[in-house]
Amino acid sequence: MPKYTNDKVDGYYLYFTSKCIVEAMHVHAGKSTTNGQSTKFWVYEDGSSTMVGKSRMSAKTEKAIKEYIAVNYLDMYATWQRYSNEGFKQK
Repeated sequence: MPKYTNDKVDGYYLYFTSKCIVEAMHVHAGKSTTNGQSTKFWVYEDGSSTMVGKSRMSAKTEKAIKEYIAVNYLDMYATWQRYSNEGFKQK
């Protein structure tokens, strides 16, 4: 699974899977990249993001991940484009 960073953000890996590349750019945040339990964030062209559905993630962690995405989304998008022709999520 391609990771956007080798570092964890507040204890979470940020990644996507080969099955995901047919959708608009998004980020999975999970304590592991292999257990299938993750929270999905849609990423928009201005660097903002939206968490999809409910999560057991704390509000503090959600905020930390959204802030990380906002600062790093262009580099993250460059990684995404190596695997997918899909662009950012449209608002």
